[in-house]
Amino acid sequence: MATTISLSLSLDSQPHHHRHHHNYHHRSTTQIKPHHFPFPTPNHFHPLLSYPKSSRYNLSLSSSSSSSSSSSIESPTLQDPFRTGRFLTNEELQKLQLLANFTYNQELKSGSLFIRVMKLEEMDMVVALLSESFGESMLLPSGYVTLLGFLVKQYLIERRGLLPHTATLVGFYRESEGENLELAGTLEVCFDRRGANASIPSPTPPKDSPYICNMTVTKPLRRRGIGWHLLKASEELIPQMSSSREAYLHCRIIDEAPFNMYAKAGYSIVKTDSILILLTLQRRKHLMRKELQVSDSCLEFSDFKEELPSVAEMQKTEPT
Repeated sequence: MATTISLSLSLDSQPHHHRHHHNYHHRSTTQIKPHHFPFPTPNHFHPLLSYPKSSRYNLSLSSSSSSSSSSSIESPTLQDPFRTGRFLTNEELQKLQLLANFTYNQELKSGSLFIRVMKLEEMDMVVALLSESFGESMLLPSGYVTLLGFLVKQYLIERRGLLPHTATLVGFYRESEGENLELAGTLEVCFDRRGANASIPSPTPPKDSPYICNMTVTKPLRRRGIGWHLLKASEELIPQMSSSREAYLHCRIIDEAPFNMYAKAGYSIVKTDSILILLTLQRRKHLMRKELQVSDSCLEFSDFKEELPSVAEMQKTEPT
């Protein structure tokens, strides 16, 4: 997260079809370890929207992507096509469909995690999470966090208009014996030059290559592997959306835990900020890169289908 905000958050430090209704809860306490924040602000940014205590969504079961384990969590699906407000080519429409169908399910020790592309009605929850996390990381007074929230929302609206060249992923978590889904974290991934941020922090990655940024995990849900799986979900989505197999991200030098997670995931340092960057009141950062492996299942994702248990069957299943 740098001084220039093109909205590039950082990862949490830890490695981290029926119609049914559930409540999504976003816990009010969040934390983000900023590695970069690509949108412009005084040191970063939109009105802090109140956390919805509960929101109802139509959920339906769907398959997970290649390396994801089958999960008993119900998958909130994208019932309506994305609206970008611009003319789309046939290739872009096909990629929009890929985004709409993408899901990543994972069973964790304490519950289930479900990751997919953010829906429009979930934007306020994501804004609240990002704003509080950025505000906390920058030690901003509450009044500035409100301004930050306003900027974050404008940023997300603009980024949504660039679909399918970029996408915001959201993760929802459910306790093993719980019924409610809650917002667990978020991450943004840019797939190509058209989706690249206008003000990516230094060192600058290639604009034609996928770039992962703006990841955060709700503070009470840290140390459960959610950050790790947000990263893995983005890595599964990238080969379907981009011809490039190199993924880039930033990590601040002071963030030892996130750095260790990235290194464990296969990312290596490409370049590091000059010490002179401190004169701009920014933290020094590493630019890291990973060569993604493309599996057959990734290439055939649009044809991938897997039977998942019904809601009634899931309710009879004992938690593991």
